[in-house]
Amino acid sequence: MGWAFFILIVAAIFFAISLYNGLVKKRNRYKNAFAQIDVQLTRRHDLIPNLVETAKGYMSHERETLEAVIQARNQAVSGLKAAAGDPGDPAAMAALAGAENMLTGALGKLFALVESYPDLKANQNMMQLSEELTSTENKVAFARQGFNDSVMDYNNARETFPANMIAGSFGFEAADLLEIEDEAKREVPRVEF
Repeated sequence: MGWAFFILIVAAIFFAISLYNGLVKKRNRYKNAFAQIDVQLTRRHDLIPNLVETAKGYMSHERETLEAVIQARNQAVSGLKAAAGDPGDPAAMAALAGAENMLTGALGKLFALVESYPDLKANQNMMQLSEELTSTENKVAFARQGFNDSVMDYNNARETFPANMIAGSFGFEAADLLEIEDEAKREVPRVEF
């Protein structure tokens, strides 16, 4: 009887250790996934000053729009730094999402203005920077999807029984998704004949 009880206790300890280690791995996976977002958003933020500098020569009287893009970019950089410190922090994720939404809006206004400047639109540097920014936006979307999948996997693991007992005992907090809104995706397409 004593050996059976001892084996049962040892099995329970190994099971608890296994659950704990699984939660650590999942938490590290979503932090790594955020690191991929960090890389792509940093690239995006680095491209924007070059884009603005290229546009400045053609759009000197559109200073307000150019300054709004730079201001939104600076806020996004700050939000990214704060979120990178703790990718699971809901407030940091919300601040980053808000800053990225503002940046996306400012860039949208810039690109709308670029359309009214044919010389700028045809400028080789502007075309290359626009293409790189578009490519980076796609990479950000894929990295964000990977991060959100990892967060969901982690949150599911920490909320299900019996892992939730281990998670609660050892301070495994819920992680928030990163949701960057793209207003263009929310708009209903208009069909005109």
